[in-house]
Amino acid sequence: QVQLVESGGGSVQTGDSLRLSCAASGDTFSSSGMGWFRRTPGKQREWVAAIRWLDGTAYYTNSVKGRFTISRDIAKRTLTLQMNSLQPEDTAMYYCAATTRGDMNWVPALSLTYSYWGQGTQVTVSA
Repeated sequence: QVQLVESGGGSVQTGDSLRLSCAASGDTFSSSGMGWFRRTPGKQREWVAAIRWLDGTAYYTNSVKGRFTISRDIAKRTLTLQMNSLQPEDTAMYYCAATTRGDMNWVPALSLTYSYWGQGTQVTVSA
């Protein structure tokens, strides 16, 4: 059974930085990919970034390119999202997600290709 637990959220001001972490247990060490999504109340879940677990290939949505960096530590089974130059538009609940082991149909930006989700960590950016 795979479990994901996010941490690192908080309240910051425009231009500040935060580092989100996701601790994974179970089969995530062999998952095809992991990613970060965010959701604001009343809005659809939005994909933020994803990473291919084994080789570290990273993918980003356009709005965070150049500001966010996704990474993973295979040994520690952790996923990280370094967020710099935060803007009010980044305010959301951030969720960590992972595919099943060996999922060959993984699409980084599609939530339906992820099988496991954390409970979320809140990020609030004030102007």
